[in-house]
Amino acid sequence: MFLLLSSLALLTLLILFLISKSHKFHGSSRSRLLPPGPSGLPLIGNLHQLGKSPLHCTLHQLSRRYGPLMYLQLGCVPAVVVSSAGMAKEIFKTHDLESSGRPLPVTIQKETYNRLDLVFSPYGEYWREVRKICIIILFCTKSVQSFRFIREDEISILIQSISKSAATSNPINLSEMIFSTANSIICRMAFSKSFHRGASETSSFYEMLDERHALIRSFAFANYFPYVGWMLDSLTGLNTRLERNFQQFESFYRQTIEGHLDLKRQNPEKEDIIDTLLRMQKDKSSAIDFTLDHIKAIVTDILIAGVDTTTATLVWALTLLAKNPKVMKKAQNEVRSL
Repeated sequence: MFLLLSSLALLTLLILFLISKSHKFHGSSRSRLLPPGPSGLPLIGNLHQLGKSPLHCTLHQLSRRYGPLMYLQLGCVPAVVVSSAGMAKEIFKTHDLESSGRPLPVTIQKETYNRLDLVFSPYGEYWREVRKICIIILFCTKSVQSFRFIREDEISILIQSISKSAATSNPINLSEMIFSTANSIICRMAFSKSFHRGASETSSFYEMLDERHALIRSFAFANYFPYVGWMLDSLTGLNTRLERNFQQFESFYRQTIEGHLDLKRQNPEKEDIIDTLLRMQKDKSSAIDFTLDHIKAIVTDILIAGVDTTTATLVWALTLLAKNPKVMKKAQNEVRSL
């Protein structure tokens, strides 16, 4: 026991020493002209100021004091927070090329298959080609309209479920129901499979998906202390969870793709996204030398980003309607007049 405690103590001291060296190395960035911001602590910078309340509330309060363009030191990582529409336009429109890069969090590093996806791919020829595939082929007007029957089916199921719960006066978790509906729409478009939360055959899928979302939101030391953070993430068990979840998705994708490649599979009435990408791989109709990793990376973007953003948008829209009865009444009248 004494030997174990001594080893842990030495490891902790080593980590702190390396963090300190790394922080000093990156500290030279402060000598550049930077926006105003709160003073930070040694080693951790401003990280301790971000956990007291919801992040957006904390950043809003800080921006009221330091302005719409604010500098924060997140461990060893410098960050600039933009808190006004005018400043956001200046950065993302006027200086869009300088701001086009995106850091890759360790919590989704493997899921991008070394940045083969669209969301985290660096700006360049590959990004332009993947973006063209998504806009012209996967999500063009013709393709979106062809999936209309899926959206109508799933929305009908959602309305029936809400009506059934309302008839019995049972409380419902609308956020969860919207998430399930958005997920089923995306999955039917991508895999030709429907995944409704609550069904026994889909429980393992939702456990895997919920874990993925939880991991994306998890605090990872390696994001803020790039050279030594992985040690602490190993001690907390984060690295083990990330690897286990990645392998679960790998197994799911492998089974799904093998099912689409099965020669005994009946020709589908409607080609899904996996079918389209596999056809592009076979026909070599893209400038990209498509591999299965490319397909899995693009589908991961669609599955994770598509479901999460759709759910968040709808939940916030309903929240704002609930807070504004006049607007709610107007929306209800418009819906009932259809």
